[in-house]
Amino acid sequence: MKITIVSVGKIKEKFYTDAVSEYQKRLSSYCRLDIIQVADEKTKENASEAENDIVKRKEAERILKQIKEDDYVITLEIQGKELDSPALAEKIEQLEVHGAGQVVFVIGGSLGLHSSVSARADFKLSFSKMTFPHQLMRVILLEQIYRAYRIIRNEPYHK
Repeated sequence: MKITIVSVGKIKEKFYTDAVSEYQKRLSSYCRLDIIQVADEKTKENASEAENDIVKRKEAERILKQIKEDDYVITLEIQGKELDSPALAEKIEQLEVHGAGQVVFVIGGSLGLHSSVSARADFKLSFSKMTFPHQLMRVILLEQIYRAYRIIRNEPYHK
């Protein structure tokens, strides 16, 4: 199965890029992985809700261009469904068994996702009610995908 992560913004800190690279290497034994970064929009301090919506809409256009019609899309959203690691592993395994050719995980920018991206989701996933920087979220997501594959294959992994 191919897994694609579409994420708004670039990772700037070396420790995040190192962590992403490590999980890319680890996941290469389990799936084809592609990480696509789309440009983020500059946001003004104290911007109005309408101005923030324009920013999210522009980012959404870039995100949606990366998604094909037959992709299974999982958006990361605070209001999504919370799963534990075994449940995420089960979800990924079911997608593989049912022939999902490509699963696309979407991480929004600093303002979150525009409603048009959320509407495209086949599944909305929440890691927590807390907000995380999108750069850190990419690392957390990769770690959980790696953990999921270890669970699926009954391979040991620290708890």
